[in-house]
Amino acid sequence: MGKRLGIVGGSGDFPSHICDQTRKSGFICVVAAIKGQAHPSLEEKADVFGWFGLESIPEFISFLKRNDVREVVFAGKIDPLVIFRKEMKNPASLGILNKGHDRSASSLINSVIGFLNSQGITVLDPTPFLASAFCNEGLLSERVPAKDAELDIDFGWKIARQIADLDIGQTIIVKDRAVVAVEGMEGTNATIERGGLLAGEKTTVVKVSRTFQDARVDLPAVGLNTLEAMVEANCAALCIEAGRVPFFQKEEALALANAHDIVILAKKA
Repeated sequence: MGKRLGIVGGSGDFPSHICDQTRKSGFICVVAAIKGQAHPSLEEKADVFGWFGLESIPEFISFLKRNDVREVVFAGKIDPLVIFRKEMKNPASLGILNKGHDRSASSLINSVIGFLNSQGITVLDPTPFLASAFCNEGLLSERVPAKDAELDIDFGWKIARQIADLDIGQTIIVKDRAVVAVEGMEGTNATIERGGLLAGEKTTVVKVSRTFQDARVDLPAVGLNTLEAMVEANCAALCIEAGRVPFFQKEEALALANAHDIVILAKKA
C-alpha cells in the first residue's frame, strides 16, 4: 500500500494537478475538499474524498486522522473572506483561526498549520510535486509583447513584488503605466475582472511570488481559469515569475491565449 498524503483542496487548477502528480508518485490521495471552492470533479481523482466547510476545521482534521494521514499539502485558493461571514460561528474553528496576529490570508492559514502540527499532522511544501508546472524565463505565447505591454510589465513588476512582500496580494493589473487594480482577499480572477471594468481592454496582469515565499501557506499560481478571466476582460498580456509561479493546464491555457492574441511571458526576479 502506498504512502498516504492529505490534500486540502481549494479552488483553481492546483488541486487537480497535485492529485495527478502525487498518485503518479505512488501516493494514496486523501482529499479534504473545501465546500463552495473545490471543483466537484476533484472527487474522481481522489482515493478517499470528503467535503468540509472552513467552519468545520476539527471535523476535517478528524477525517485525516481516521484515514491515517500524517502529511498534508494545501492546494488551491482557500477564500479567507469566510472569517467575516455570518455562517462562521463554530467556536472551535474560530478559536483556531484567531490564533494569528492578524486576519490576513497567510496568518489564517498559518494558524491552521500550527493546529495541524499540534495534532501530529505535518504540512508539506508542495513544490516537489510541481516541477512540470514551473516555467523557464522567456516568451510562452506565440504573440510577442507590443511596446505598451513591455512598458507596463516593466512598470508593474517592481510594484507587484513590493505589494506581495507587504502581504497584500500577489497580482496587480496595469494599463498605460498606471496600477489599475491590486489583488486583495478576492483572488486573481476577481482582480482581473475588476481591472477590466475599471480600465477597459488591453490591461496587463503581473503575478509574482513574495521574496520569502512559504509555499506551504500560499503558492501563487495561474492556469486555464486565469486565461479565461483574461479573455473575458480583454486583457493584453500576462507576466508571471519564472520558476516560482506554477502554470497549470499550460497547453490549454496557451492555446486560448494564442487564439485571443494574448501575450504570456515568464520573467526572472
